[in-house]
Amino acid sequence: MNPAPHAPNYPIASLYVGDLATDVTEAMLFEKFSTVGAVLSIRVCRDIVTRRSLGYAYVNFQQPAAAERALDTMNFDPIKGRPCRIMWSQRDPSLRKSGVGNIFIKNLDKSIDNKALYDTFSAFGNILSCKIAQGEDGNSKGYGFVHFDTEEAAEDAIAKVNGMLLNDKKVYATKWMSRRERQEKLGNQIKKF
Repeated sequence: MNPAPHAPNYPIASLYVGDLATDVTEAMLFEKFSTVGAVLSIRVCRDIVTRRSLGYAYVNFQQPAAAERALDTMNFDPIKGRPCRIMWSQRDPSLRKSGVGNIFIKNLDKSIDNKALYDTFSAFGNILSCKIAQGEDGNSKGYGFVHFDTEEAAEDAIAKVNGMLLNDKKVYATKWMSRRERQEKLGNQIKKF
């Protein structure tokens, strides 16, 4: 969707804040995030029927510099005892769905959390999102995803991390593939036999 030809082009100052406890409120987030700059609005996303929090929110700042400060200084800070995960808000899902810059890492030690994954991979480039898959009990499933802003950063990370030992476990890093792509690749491998 293209903006109207004469619509003002506002710089992005909106953050996604995830992994929130279900009882975190807009007021709590305002108290935390207003310390880095003027907050325009905050929305905790809720189930349309039950009104229960979905565990994430959007924080909109007046200035992009304030959003950047929040991202740089508050990512993984605990809110109500849970480390929050902060990313730039991506309203256009095409980048995420394209798979460009997105990698999959498996055989991770259960002690590696979102922050450890972020810290390990931030050396390779700007990270758009980073997440360890978790079971319903909140424990790591031993794999995760890192989405870089460029394909080059993702390729560099794969080249350097694939086969590396992290917490005494050999990890495997590869380009992320959609379920359909994986099934097609698997189907093609079966046909070879």
